[in-house]
Parts: sequence; structure tokens; C-alpha cells
Amino acid sequence: MSAPNPGTGIRTTNGRGRLFDSVLDTVGDTPSIRINALAPAHVKLYVKAEFFNPAGSVKDRLAANIIEAAERAGTLKAGQTVVEATSGNTGIGLAMVCAAKGYPFVVTMHDGFSIERRKLMRFYGAKVILTPRAQKAFGMVQKAQELADKNGWFLASQFETSANADIHETTTAREIIADFKGHKLDYWVTGYGTGGTVTGVARVLRRESPHTKIVLSEPANAALLASGTSQPRNAAHQPSAGHPAFNPHPIQGWTPDFIPYVLQEAIDKRFYDELVPVTGPAGIEWSRKLAQKEGIFTGISGGASFAVAIEVAKKAPWGSTILCMLPDTGERYLSSPLFEGIPEDMNPEEVELSKSTPGNQMG
Repeated sequence: MSAPNPGTGIRTTNGRGRLFDSVLDTVGDTPSIRINALAPAHVKLYVKAEFFNPAGSVKDRLAANIIEAAERAGTLKAGQTVVEATSGNTGIGLAMVCAAKGYPFVVTMHDGFSIERRKLMRFYGAKVILTPRAQKAFGMVQKAQELADKNGWFLASQFETSANADIHETTTAREIIADFKGHKLDYWVTGYGTGGTVTGVARVLRRESPHTKIVLSEPANAALLASGTSQPRNAAHQPSAGHPAFNPHPIQGWTPDFIPYVLQEAIDKRFYDELVPVTGPAGIEWSRKLAQKEGIFTGISGGASFAVAIEVAKKAPWGSTILCMLPDTGERYLSSPLFEGIPEDMNPEEVELSKSTPGNQMG
């Protein structure tokens, strides 16, 4: 990592001190970064920037582990096609992993998610099968299962597989413990999509840092956990119906229209101390503030988690330390509401600045 030289003030780097055999060896070890301009003065607020993963999101972790766990178990054969239902980040991560390992990959996703996500997966060589958005995530899952059954493909099952939470227990949580060694981590804030991050990290925090309060968030208009209504499942732990508390929300990657089985462990074992709702507009607002005030570029889900972290920080005792998960980069939201109102052409202020000197003006 670069750091100013004590003598010159100029940033220098020393390299990683190793060579990598594969892009997959670069997954994980993402930094925890201090928030300066936006944090209340009485606390220390950090974000764990998962967009430092090679395909840009926290889902790179589970993508690598799902494939490698299946290889170890012998349930994924050489050359076999992998298929998965995804809102985008898991699909992008799996597309990267499958490209690196030589597996064909097929995605099912409904047509309400950002176009960039489809293009990114196709750029990695994946095939993307769109389903009607009216069928929500439940429809995507059904389509993936149908394709797996018909063709003998390997279904990644991100919402059910133990490989999901396990990788966060062995990597994400270990990084947090190591990074905050010697510091008292008072709060850890995260949202949930599949549930893997909160379940895997919470296993370790409850055991090794029991004083850390775990704050979980979900969309205010899709408060599945707050509803108290259980999720019906089939024998394979897949949802057998959509959840009645779900409503469409703009926080892509968060809270499908069912409670994932991976998340059920966190529910049953009370792996979170507080459940906080957050609105989509708040996620968009705080994503923009992170970019403009901190130079940190994250998506709507990261902005939503950070909105909750700010509320936690405001109420936290003096001297508290807070860590907030930022699941992904903002670049896969260019066609989403996150970028509404961001102009392509010069605005009047920019035009006036251009006219303030005589040369090289646009017509």
C-alpha cells in the first residue's frame, strides 16, 4: 500500500512481495479505510472496501469458494457448465472464476437490474438469460433450477450453499479481526443479500469479539426480517414461494423476495443485535456523498449500509469505533437511479468556466 515517505512526503510503494499464479489468488484482503469528512467527530468510522476484489465486489469471495468447494467434493466436473440466479455481483464474480478455471457459465437474472451487469458478465464470456422482472428473484431461481435439471449443469446455489458463509468466516472475518487487532471494534454494520457476509463474519465476531455489536440493515419497504414472517422452503432449502413482505426496491444486490437459507443461521442464532431499515433514496444520497467527500466510489448497497452506519455513529458513545461493509463499486450502477441527474454534457456553470478563457471552446 502507498504511504507518504516520512522524509519527503511523497507516496511510495514496496510491491506485494510475491507473484500471483491466478487472478483468483487476489480475492480478499480488502482494506478498512477511515472516513474523515463525513464521520461524526466523536467516533472513528471505517469502511471495508470490497470493491478492491478483482471483479469489484464482495461476491468474488463466495464465487471462488463455491466453485473450489464443488471441485473438492467432486460435484463439479471438468468442463461442466455452471448456472446461477443472480442480481449481478455474484454473477460477475462467478463469470470471472469460471473464465479463469475454464467452465462455461450461464446466468439467470430478471430484466430489472442494471444493463452494465449483463454486459460485464457477457464480457467475461458468460451467457445471460433474462426473466421477467414481475417474477422477481424467485423467478430467476426457478429458471436456473430448470436449466440445471434439463442440461445436467452445476447449480451454484448461492442462497443455500454452506460454501457461501464459510468463506466469510475464513477470510472476511479474519481480515477484520487482524485489521482491528489492538483496537476495540464497537460496531459492525452490514446489509444482507444472500446472507453469507453477516452469517460468516458473525460466527467469528460472536466468538472472538463478543463486545462488538452487529447492526444489520434491510430496505425499509422490503423489511422481510422485521416482518417476523418465516420463509417457506422446499426440501433443498430453496424458497418455495416469494415472501409476502417484499416490495421492489432500488438497492440492487440486497434482499431478494425471499429470505435466503444462508441467512437463516444468523436469524436463528441471533447473530445481529439491531435491525435497522433504510430507504433506497438514502442509499443513493450517501453513495454520492462518499464519492464527493471521501473519494470512495461504492454502489447503492454500500451507500445504504453507510447511511445506517452514520446513524449508528451519531448515537454511539464518544470514542467508539465502527466498521461498515461496502459491498461493491459504483461503476455497475451507471444506468440505475444512482446516476440520475448526473449530466453527460456541460452544465451552465461548466459552460461559463469554458468561456472564461478564449481558446478550445466547444461550439
